[in-house]
Amino acid sequence: SLMRMITACRRCFNSDLLSLSLDPSSNRAFVDYALMATYYSAGCVYIVFIATSFHDVINYTTDNDWSVRIYILLTMIPILVIGQIRELKYLVPFSALANLFIVVTFGITLYYIFKDPLEFDDKPLFSSFGALPLFFSTVIFAMEGIGVVMPVENSMAKPQHFLGCPGVLNTAMGTVIVLYAVIGFFGYVRFGELAKGSVTLNLPLKDDLAIAAQILIALAILFTFGLQFYVPMDILWRKIQHKIPKNKHMISQIALRSGIMIIMGGVGLAVPELEPFIGLVGAVFFSSLGLFVPCVVETVFYWPNELGKFRWVLIKNVIFGAFSIFALVAGAYVSIRDIVALYSDDEHDE
Repeated sequence: SLMRMITACRRCFNSDLLSLSLDPSSNRAFVDYALMATYYSAGCVYIVFIATSFHDVINYTTDNDWSVRIYILLTMIPILVIGQIRELKYLVPFSALANLFIVVTFGITLYYIFKDPLEFDDKPLFSSFGALPLFFSTVIFAMEGIGVVMPVENSMAKPQHFLGCPGVLNTAMGTVIVLYAVIGFFGYVRFGELAKGSVTLNLPLKDDLAIAAQILIALAILFTFGLQFYVPMDILWRKIQHKIPKNKHMISQIALRSGIMIIMGGVGLAVPELEPFIGLVGAVFFSSLGLFVPCVVETVFYWPNELGKFRWVLIKNVIFGAFSIFALVAGAYVSIRDIVALYSDDEHDE
């Protein structure tokens, strides 16, 4: 598991390979802070997505003309409540309900995608090389779940079944890849260049079924927020709880969680556009934590005599490490460029 690899990594910090590296405590701190930054940023995206979904539904079905930012403020009300849940066992019902909502939404989305014959001829097979960084960043964001790997493995009755073939991890990720591939590919074939950050936002709001799908996916993301928020808060609280008197732990937790969620809402208010925001978070945080760090850890773990025939482990990790750096730099550049362009267009329209 990743924990065993990190433990082994600590034992290797006297090797020549790591003579220029940080000490073990600094390395652990880097991973901890990277995890916190990653999942706090993902939480910002969650808030924007929930607000955007309700914005589209409510503004379409009523006479309201509120901006997404108003819906972000309204979304913060349930977010502040769910974010106060501190035990995984209390988050399980929310997660189970969210999974049910996602399955139903998945079925509704497939219905709209395949309801009419698909037209392949008018869709370009390849967009442009300039769009690749944003594509890679978005895929990394969608697929990444490194922060919940160890909590899930540690909570299993038989953790040895987590890895291996087929294993819980491979089965779950294989299923997710198939679902994302089907929705992504056929969603693009259906909606083309009009495809939004989430294909559910393309569903026709004139239909009650489409409205139900929008609401269900927004609620699913809302109910999942607590699980995503659990990981960084658990790390942060372990780092600071010894500095706080025990009789003030309760009020300190409430204040700390509320303050962080308010900051996350503020970030969402500053960047309420879903597509470039997802790309930016995926490029900066998920590419480094989900690709670069595992490559370094695995290389250190097997260095220097267990890198396989022709040192294929090292070659593989160099390739993936280079790809993660490319995704970070190019993806961040394209996402920031798109965000700046969106704000420039808004100012021009005004």
